[in-house]
Amino acid sequence: MIDLREALRVYFIMGSTNCVKNPADVLSEAISGGITLFQFREKGEGAFTGSEKYALAHKLQTICREHHIPFIVNDDIELAVAIDADGVHIGQEDETVKTVRAKIGADKILGVSVHSTEEALTAIRDGANYFGIGPVFPTKTKADAKPSRGTTLIEKLRKDGCETPIVGIGGITIENAASVIEAGADGVSVITAISKADSPLEAARALRNSVILKGMVES
Repeated sequence: MIDLREALRVYFIMGSTNCVKNPADVLSEAISGGITLFQFREKGEGAFTGSEKYALAHKLQTICREHHIPFIVNDDIELAVAIDADGVHIGQEDETVKTVRAKIGADKILGVSVHSTEEALTAIRDGANYFGIGPVFPTKTKADAKPSRGTTLIEKLRKDGCETPIVGIGGITIENAASVIEAGADGVSVITAISKADSPLEAARALRNSVILKGMVES
């Protein structure tokens, strides 16, 4: 198993609908800029389905493998199993953590979005490896996103002694990323801050520098 805390540092989420440029080019630039984990999230109006979705996932996974970047699939457990992804990320509205763990096996990474201490405890009990907590800041990427809650839950879990790796998500930018690390998260996850940047490479590099520097200060 990889060092998950390190892998979560700069967590890039993307699908074809999030990009202005070719998704493969965006991912390659982001990797050059220093992302540490990639999640394939193919959703929204105009998103690929079926064989086209599979083909894009495989292409992006190949790029990740060439650069030793963990490749996670959002929600689509069947796709993740079919291409032997490194893991999956699920929300509270998806299949249960226990069911997904049984499908993907014990060695794969399983991330779960949580919005309360109770959801966090249940996720850990049933086999989650890390939490995605948010939206930390207001976001327009997800049409059904919950209201932003800041870093309150991250801080509470850490105060209560929770040692599970945490990645903050939702409305995170280069400017506010450090505050999420300061609250106790191991990393930050972004979509448009990299995918729609003029230079995904420079955006990823700036985000990595912000996170790494804050992590060094905190330690």
